[in-house]
Amino acid sequence: MKKAPAQISQLSEAVKALLAGQGEPRQKLQAALDAVAGAFGALTATLHAIGPEPRFLYLVAQRGLPEKLLASTKKIAFGKGMAGLCAARREPVTVCNLQTDASGVARPAARETGVAGSIVIPIFGDRGEPVLGTLGIGKPGEHAFSAEEKKALEACARELAAALKGLDHG
Repeated sequence: MKKAPAQISQLSEAVKALLAGQGEPRQKLQAALDAVAGAFGALTATLHAIGPEPRFLYLVAQRGLPEKLLASTKKIAFGKGMAGLCAARREPVTVCNLQTDASGVARPAARETGVAGSIVIPIFGDRGEPVLGTLGIGKPGEHAFSAEEKKALEACARELAAALKGLDHG
């Protein structure tokens, strides 16, 4: 089994430190998202949170999304696109190559990101209930995420959970 690079295996500690630092909550979430994207060599990254309307995800932070996709990613219904499916299924959703995927998991407009290997991880509240949001990254090349990589992202999602609770979505 391929070992994850040290920066990935220790990523949740870096995320925890960033979230504990000084600053406005959204700035800290953006810094944490940037750290996750950087560690994975991701071109894109998204952090969505459950908002005032149940069964909808709201974009909290992003990195690398094309301007023309921002409007369609600001509010996502459960079951729609990778983030919405992840929230509805309560499990990671992956696509090895977004550019050639025909499964219907990702929306066709997602190809405009230019990424291939993509994953979205659910962010859970205490004891696994409820889903608080999703964490997604997209890598430039075809990529099958290893169990270790998923585990590292899930650890980051646990750190992000507390920061998403009570976040103002206005």
